[in-house]
Amino acid sequence: MSAYRYHFQDNSPMFFRVFCSAILALVFFSPAFALDEKELAIRDAVIRGQGEALSLLEQAVNINSGTMNVDGVREVGQLFAEAFSEAGFSTRWVDGEMFNRGGHLVAEHGKRGPKVLLIGHLDTVFAKDSSFQKFSRIDESYAAGPGITDMKGGDVIILQAAKALDAAGVLDELQLRVVLTGDEESRGRPLSLANAALIEAADWADIALGFEDGDGDPKTVVTARRSSSEWRLSVTGKPAHSSQIFREDIGFGAALETARILDAWRVALSAIPNLTFNPGLVMAGTDMDHDDSNTRGTVFGKNNVIAQTAVVTGGMRAISPEQIANAEAKMREIAAENLAQTTAEVTFNHGYPPMAPSEGNDTLLEYYSAISEELGYGPVVAVDPRRAGAADISFVADRVDAALDGLGLMGDGGHTVGEVADLRTLPQQTQRAAILLYRIAKGTVVPRL
Repeated sequence: MSAYRYHFQDNSPMFFRVFCSAILALVFFSPAFALDEKELAIRDAVIRGQGEALSLLEQAVNINSGTMNVDGVREVGQLFAEAFSEAGFSTRWVDGEMFNRGGHLVAEHGKRGPKVLLIGHLDTVFAKDSSFQKFSRIDESYAAGPGITDMKGGDVIILQAAKALDAAGVLDELQLRVVLTGDEESRGRPLSLANAALIEAADWADIALGFEDGDGDPKTVVTARRSSSEWRLSVTGKPAHSSQIFREDIGFGAALETARILDAWRVALSAIPNLTFNPGLVMAGTDMDHDDSNTRGTVFGKNNVIAQTAVVTGGMRAISPEQIANAEAKMREIAAENLAQTTAEVTFNHGYPPMAPSEGNDTLLEYYSAISEELGYGPVVAVDPRRAGAADISFVADRVDAALDGLGLMGDGGHTVGEVADLRTLPQQTQRAAILLYRIAKGTVVPRL
């Protein structure tokens, strides 16, 4: 854990909140001013590096690294391992066999100054047999390719930002740990093993920066992400001839009880900001075969027979652990208020936790936005969490003092064969990130003044 957070031993909650707020103010202290000499050097180094940045981006995109193409994920990992090694980083590969994925690349540099975790991923949603396989230049400003924005462009930005810091002679003023995961698009299991490298890095770090593409708009970044959970509703009713339905001793059947529960959930939950639930599969009848692992099934029922069983599976997204807990409690409560002769049970399977809003994240955004304005790119605001899905940073944001995501290459059409990058944002995003890192590094001298 960060030395900044545990220098004192007072364990009172109020002291801890005040202490963390003070440390954030110190670490990020940087009054508004024009770019200094080092920052101008960083800005110019980024521009000089655009040729090699585009070359690396094309190479990475041209290697298929769909999550389950473990050889492809490892090949992209090797490409970036060599690039980071040439930039002076030590690198290591975390084998993914134990969690059924390709693995992760970890690159590290620096022995003093603030500790910053930089997060990217190597995999894409495009399988080895996808028709969308290669980088293609559309015109001077745009290029298409699988994973070009989500998120091989972000991986390139991480590297180029570090190289710009090095060119300006300031890379050694902070400690960087880069984690490029190989399973962001489809998480390995068990999560304890799949996330171990990320969690270890977060427990080491003071600050975490993610280089996803957010909502594709360079005027926004991500300060909060919603969770991603799955739920399953299982309902039973009393089978009988349909002419007897609604009798107290026969009841309402599994189908009507399922409809009651889903609509009651809708009424109770749909107006809560940033909370959504979605029934993705619904089956009800006399007999069924539900293939849970592949979210499909077969069902048999007759119009004159009351449905005996029903299964509904779906997803839920929430902005905080508290919102998840409250929603679960309400869903269980409603599912337990059964119609006559029916029973219901709801279970939850949590995947990505939320990246909850925090003062630290908001403060980090303020400094990032100021840098953007000083570079001439205008202010940056937080994206609506409803427009930002779950991501790697969700697993670590609550372990650091401040976190920011959506710092990657911008574009449109992610997760589709129309994925296109706006290459004009490549130097822009790299400059912003590099100067943010430099100012974080400069902040470490403040406590000694």
